[in-house]
Amino acid sequence: MKIPFHSSERASLGVEWELQLVDRGTRELTAGAVEVLAAITPEGLDEHPKAKHELLQSTVEVITGICSTVAEAKADLAGTVAEVAAAADARGLDLMCAGSHPFTRWRSQEVSPKERYVQLMERMQWMARRMQIFGVHVHVGVRSGDKAFPIVNALTQYIPHFLALSASSPYWSGCDTGLASARTKVFEGLPTAGLPYQLADWPAFEEYMETLITAGAIESVREVWWDIRPHPDFGTVELRICDGLPTLDEIGVVAAMAQCLVEKLDQEIDRGYTLPTPVGWVLRENKWRATRHGLDADIVVDDKGTVRPVRQAIADLAEELAPFARKLGCEAELADVERVLAGGASYQRQRAVAAAHGGDLRPVVDSLVAEMRSGLPRRA
Repeated sequence: MKIPFHSSERASLGVEWELQLVDRGTRELTAGAVEVLAAITPEGLDEHPKAKHELLQSTVEVITGICSTVAEAKADLAGTVAEVAAAADARGLDLMCAGSHPFTRWRSQEVSPKERYVQLMERMQWMARRMQIFGVHVHVGVRSGDKAFPIVNALTQYIPHFLALSASSPYWSGCDTGLASARTKVFEGLPTAGLPYQLADWPAFEEYMETLITAGAIESVREVWWDIRPHPDFGTVELRICDGLPTLDEIGVVAAMAQCLVEKLDQEIDRGYTLPTPVGWVLRENKWRATRHGLDADIVVDDKGTVRPVRQAIADLAEELAPFARKLGCEAELADVERVLAGGASYQRQRAVAAAHGGDLRPVVDSLVAEMRSGLPRRA
């Protein structure tokens, strides 16, 4: 089975941001995407070019065009979000983003009226019905499928870095899960989600996809929802590990890290280096540690079991990527890593708000709505 990889301009960038629609009175996650999207879709088009349905009618996915810099991607998102926010406001709805809603129960949600989502629900049943989760996906362009899989394999060692920075789903249906990212464990319930298979090259990927399709496990490559995956149609490596992020500032951080890392690994291939493929047990352990402890995790850094704080690993990575950030024009966005480390990831900020209000989770929703409007909080 041949799967064409449509080459992209090196280090080009695209971002997908899944937004929650919440009722201004109850603060509950609320269906409204059909009306909001209809209101902003240009006349003569079937759908808005940069705002789409997702699985639930309480979600609007905002996507960028093909961008060259992180600043361009942020500006692209901001323009579309402003359109969505105005239409939502007219219907008594606010926008926010986090990996999960703090207290809305998944049974209350309506599925979007698109055939692919109806079919997904039929096939996956309970596993799909629980998918009241939200993420940020970052695409970085590469020029060939031959590079895509070595880069995917090498990027997996940074899964705990991205997950710890973006973790924003400590609550599920009104309960504190004790996790930094409950979304991660919910999403892993789908049979083709989670850590990517470590495949040697593009032909091995084509063979594996053909096997899955022949076996009836999937109908197309689009149904493989790995944490990091190649996207043949876009010609990108796609990082899907991040929880939904409340602010454009935090999106800038993870987009800058992703763009710089892919550029770094791409250069290493050009210089004849063989990119590392991390040990499987280390990947699973580190993903769990970031899921459970977020920025307080100690991650495994070799196959001997040596550990170090993920905070330090993130800070060191940002320093290592600084020359690539200068080249790609994302120095400011990469530098915002320090703001997240100092002020806390979203899961920490949410818990602080809940603690300040005696465990009431409605103010947590208010804080997430405010962050989307105002940006990453600055420390006093």
